[in-house]
Amino acid sequence: MQGDVGSGKTVTAFFAVYLSFCNRYQSAMMVPTEILARQHMESFTELFKHTGVKTELLLGSQNAKTKKNIKAKLASGEIDFIIGTHAIIQESVKFNNLGLVITDEQHRFGVNQRALLSSKGKKPDVLVMSATPIPRTLSLIVYGDLDISTIKELPPGRKKIDTYLLKRDKYDQMLRFVEKQVNSGRQVYFVAPSIFESENEMESVEKVYAHLSESLVDCSIGAVHGRQKNEEKEKIFSQFLERKLDILVSTTVIEVGINVPNATVMVIESADRFGLSQLHQLRGRVGRGSDQSYCFLVSDTNNQSTLKRLRTLTLSNDGFYIANEDLKLRGPGEFLGTKQHGELDFKFINPYNYGKMIEIVKEEADTIIMENPRIDGEDFIALNNSIIAFYKHKKIILN
Repeated sequence: MQGDVGSGKTVTAFFAVYLSFCNRYQSAMMVPTEILARQHMESFTELFKHTGVKTELLLGSQNAKTKKNIKAKLASGEIDFIIGTHAIIQESVKFNNLGLVITDEQHRFGVNQRALLSSKGKKPDVLVMSATPIPRTLSLIVYGDLDISTIKELPPGRKKIDTYLLKRDKYDQMLRFVEKQVNSGRQVYFVAPSIFESENEMESVEKVYAHLSESLVDCSIGAVHGRQKNEEKEKIFSQFLERKLDILVSTTVIEVGINVPNATVMVIESADRFGLSQLHQLRGRVGRGSDQSYCFLVSDTNNQSTLKRLRTLTLSNDGFYIANEDLKLRGPGEFLGTKQHGELDFKFINPYNYGKMIEIVKEEADTIIMENPRIDGEDFIALNNSIIAFYKHKKIILN
């Protein structure tokens, strides 16, 4: 299931969990961070409090006794729905009757991690969710084995996020605007591409935090990045969530699903250092309440193709339009990031221009697998050999 940032994927997944419960199956949802797991737990228990679904959290930070207790209840079937981080794919986690497996923000998990979770049931239904929309032709290649559902609209009442491309000489003006927003009770994110100051003129969390502390003395400011211990990160996120902080300076660790409806401004430093889809993902951290939200892309680049890329964001809030533009500008391999999908080595075609042909090839492949799931027989020797040759060096699970 793919849909733009904030389109309601989570609540849709919750209804699938409820349906699974009505049919006496257990469900599991794996998310990348503890704070996101806790937010989902709160939302689910609030929405489904009168339904009798017994829900628990399983997190790496829990003590051994709590974990042991939860695992025992999962194995005996006392828990209907478990929400957790990587902790739920550990070998010691056993289910009684797992019928549905959900992976949220699926681009944060490798293929093998997702397969591990599915292997804990007898062929459970699998739902992967992604807020990074992928153009149709590519989704056929990347998610060829999945049925794709797309949520194309945002919930009613959401306002378009006003997005501006900003040169450094206008920075102080923007800070006055930020100050005004904070004074009216709103919260603000600042995102930088690196943690510590380095030689290459890239903005860092350290530098931005120091500058803001001097310029905005009346604001309470926190900083969060990937080098901090999990507990420290969670603590700072919680302070921001509880409005104890006005401004959060961060690396891209905030790009995944924390929901702070009171945050209305996103400032992205050295915006030219990020891909379009990532910028769109970061922008989606604001605009979650009913107030008008703003995004400032700060960059002094003079590179014309980079400027063209950044202007795409000022023109549209539509993740699918942005994903298409990103694909045109960067090509499929870079667009998808090789971590997730092995290399997409297109030898002869650009998937962007040959969408129709890819759809036909996909239908043919599906037909072959339906009629001959083991792909055996003389007609398929060449096909089998090429599959083995292509995948033998790639970390992919071959059934």
